[in-house]
Amino acid sequence: MTTQSADIIRPGACTGQIVFVAGGSGGINLGIAQRYAELGASVALISRSQERVDAAAAEITSRGGIAMGVEADVRDSAAVLQAFEKVHAAYGDIDVVISGAAGNFLAPVIGLSTNAFRTVIDIDLIGTFNVFRSCYDFIAKPGASLIAITAGQAVRPTMFQAHACAAKAGVNLLTQTLAMEWGPAGIRVNGIAPGPIGDTEGMARLAPNPEITERLKSRIPLRDYGTKSDIADLAVFLGSANAKYISGAILDCDGGSILGDASADALAPPKRN
Repeated sequence: MTTQSADIIRPGACTGQIVFVAGGSGGINLGIAQRYAELGASVALISRSQERVDAAAAEITSRGGIAMGVEADVRDSAAVLQAFEKVHAAYGDIDVVISGAAGNFLAPVIGLSTNAFRTVIDIDLIGTFNVFRSCYDFIAKPGASLIAITAGQAVRPTMFQAHACAAKAGVNLLTQTLAMEWGPAGIRVNGIAPGPIGDTEGMARLAPNPEITERLKSRIPLRDYGTKSDIADLAVFLGSANAKYISGAILDCDGGSILGDASADALAPPKRN
């Protein structure tokens, strides 16, 4: 019998948890915040746009959840530290920290400026460092769960993605290094590497019509895109006592995409002359 996520992610499962989400004003990160709030957690969102983060928090509270928004750019360590101070003053010790702020675009290396490359490094890698380094004095010890949102490009070279590959590779090793350094304090640190997530702006740009969508899906072993709910449920699991012995793991949630091209063309035996 197939187990549905609803059997595991039960109403009230996160009651009492305090969850901090960096980059939480949209996309996958907002989906994580929404799921935690639906399950009873008190959620804090940070974004560099006060307007956007306020709108995201208002959306959560309109559905009966508890949420607050704080303006902070993850590239600014002082602003991130102040955000943690505000959230801790409002909610107390933080149980789960999600670092998911990211920037990306398609560009060949020959057309990539140093500033453009640095921007992605600053948001993805330096931003994750700032979030995790700043959180230490405000999280539950033992018991806190830190989760970085990374990507398959961290371990799979991808054309036109040198900036993202470099940034996410750094995020993976930062995550695993922190798991080693902070494990003795009872802090777990893991990463989630989403694959193609259909209900996001990014996939809408990469696959703007049904023909491209079907071609991309044909390459995925499970033959479909994931959803924001898939990532959110995995984040809830990693923040729960069910994952109390998981640390230093980078978990792919990608339908098998990391394994390579599983399209019929790729699977067909080579033709003999």
